Amino acid sequence: MHTISSLIFVLGVSVAQPAAAQEEVSLESLLGDMVDRGRLAEVPSPHYICRQFSSYDRDTVAEGEEGWFANWDRSQFVRVEESGGRKEYVMLDAEGPGAIVRIWGTWHGPRGEDGLLPFSNGTLRFYLDGEPEPVIEGPVADLISGGALIGEPFSESVSPDSEYKRRGHNLYLPIPYASGCKITYDSEAIKDFGGKEGEALYYQINYRSYEPETVVKSFAREQLEELAPLIEEVGEALVAAEPGEMPLVTMGTSLDTWLPPEAGPIELYDETREGWAIRTLSLRIAADDWQQAARSIVLTAEFDDEQTIWCPVGDFFGTGYELHVYRSWYTDVAEDGTMTCCWVMPFERTAKVSLVNLGEEPVRVESKVKSCAYDWTDRSMHFHATWHQLTKVDTGPNKNQSGEGAFDVNYVTIEGEGKVVGDTLTLFNGTPAWWGEGDEKIYIDGEAFPSHVGTGTEDYYGYAWCRPEYFQSPFHSQPCGDGNLAGGFSVNSRYRVLDALPFTSSIRFDMELWHWRSTRMNYAPAVFFYARPGAKVNVAPDPESAALPVAKQRSDVVEVRRVPGALEGEALVIVETTGGETQIQEGDFEWSGGAQLWWIDGKPGDRLVLEVPVEKAGRYRVLGDLTKAVDYGIVRLTLGGRASEDFDRYHASVANDALELGVFELSEGANRLEVEIVGAHEEAVPRHMFGLDYLKLELVE
Repeated sequence: MHTISSLIFVLGVSVAQPAAAQEEVSLESLLGDMVDRGRLAEVPSPHYICRQFSSYDRDTVAEGEEGWFANWDRSQFVRVEESGGRKEYVMLDAEGPGAIVRIWGTWHGPRGEDGLLPFSNGTLRFYLDGEPEPVIEGPVADLISGGALIGEPFSESVSPDSEYKRRGHNLYLPIPYASGCKITYDSEAIKDFGGKEGEALYYQINYRSYEPETVVKSFAREQLEELAPLIEEVGEALVAAEPGEMPLVTMGTSLDTWLPPEAGPIELYDETREGWAIRTLSLRIAADDWQQAARSIVLTAEFDDEQTIWCPVGDFFGTGYELHVYRSWYTDVAEDGTMTCCWVMPFERTAKVSLVNLGEEPVRVESKVKSCAYDWTDRSMHFHATWHQLTKVDTGPNKNQSGEGAFDVNYVTIEGEGKVVGDTLTLFNGTPAWWGEGDEKIYIDGEAFPSHVGTGTEDYYGYAWCRPEYFQSPFHSQPCGDGNLAGGFSVNSRYRVLDALPFTSSIRFDMELWHWRSTRMNYAPAVFFYARPGAKVNVAPDPESAALPVAKQRSDVVEVRRVPGALEGEALVIVETTGGETQIQEGDFEWSGGAQLWWIDGKPGDRLVLEVPVEKAGRYRVLGDLTKAVDYGIVRLTLGGRASEDFDRYHASVANDALELGVFELSEGANRLEVEIVGAHEEAVPRHMFGLDYLKLELVE
């Protein structure tokens, strides 16, 4: 039995030695693969194809035909079987040697009389090698993320800050089998395929399908106890702060310099050696506008005279163009801004890693690169990273097949032999509604129909229900989800270990872009993969997009109405609130500047005090554009010591209008505007909300 120290040592030397003769695939060997970064850089041996069963809508049958964007992605099964007097719904039925390497799911029961969706917890069963009795059986929530089978980080739900029944649940314990696997679900709440009446089960199952002659030792429950020390140490390694021991690292290079704009690239690493590999790359940048620098500073690399990396640094390290602390198995972003990756990057003869500044300001750069000896063979592959952005792209609900609404975004298409190992999606959402209803569609080696069809973008990235809360894990992360429901910036990553995607001739990786509302957004995928020399990639360097100003507010991607001379409510200084909370709300409600100052959950008698700047003392007619909706209250405004009439802002739908607040004597400089909640309409939802789009001051002669 391996200990983790021996596995890490093997990890250290595996990039320097040719692969050993094919060994038996087992739980033990797969656990070793999980912490062997060097093995990922090789053509797999034994060879496998990673495929997927999921609950995708079965009306999805052919590209370009009706149903291609069908979205009833739940409670769709292979078939239903009778077993022991119960119905078992078959989720996966795979023949031949293989291994389950990832299960994702979320679920709820049928909507009750109260209109709520209750949490459900039916029975999951795993049948291996045609045996009639399941090797694993238990409540789905307990097995996938509840720790009944194995603990974190192999089994977890995300985000821990989300309501439990609104989390994605993930199981990364490898479950190998010698000749076949069937996974079923049993619940009395299942009434129909599609879950329109009964329980809704959303799931994705990734599995390795090995070549027929591959020898696999099937999973048995007792192996978890036998391999408990190894499991514990592998788990610790996956979440460790450091990348692990690297006993063969023999060279490190570092740099600390300024990178001016419009200058030639600076080299972080330039090496000519026979058989070598970069093991870690760390980078820290400092700039007056860090966000812009993270996008406009681009990492490039050439291995053996082929350019294989062209990616903005923030996207490359999985944080996008905002700095967010997080850690995965391959990447780490620290509080001091140091960004580190642990991708093994082998080369046969030469390597050059550089940075180029496409921005308009100088940036301070600190870098460290560690490398070691590597035995390059005919199974070795170069590391690649591609990036491109759809800028101010129109998107919306699925309306037709002509491109209006949902459409497929090609992350990357590759011709040659290789292995996709991860991706990062950085975006700016143009409206406060969910942007990621679409599914992944992945075609391997010329498939006419994709062997991976998903159930939603957030499901692909390990979470669920478009939740915005932060999460990190070795395999997937959301360092920031602010733009998921509120509009704005979000970044999601998925890092593949056992669920890497090998291909022998080609791979096409598409993701549906399907928004709940018609809007515009910026949508930038980066893809990480290995490929044998000579592979052709369809994503070219995109310096024009990387040099564009990054989106920081809604008006950067969406045209918004602006009232000339308006004092925007969201820009006024808040002096005091005696109850409730305030925030800036963006949305598609014809607000000037695309936003309003929003005061929520106050009570009658509570006050909000704002500063109103006035350039010249005098008498002013004041207009106030106040939002109205079903949950808005009755308010009184006092300005310059004079109170307005009471304004009832109850309305059956969201709207706004400019009201005459009155004529007020105002002094030069800051004047106090006091908003007091005085009640609510009898038909209003009693949240006493108040929204100020803008004020407009007209001097009265």
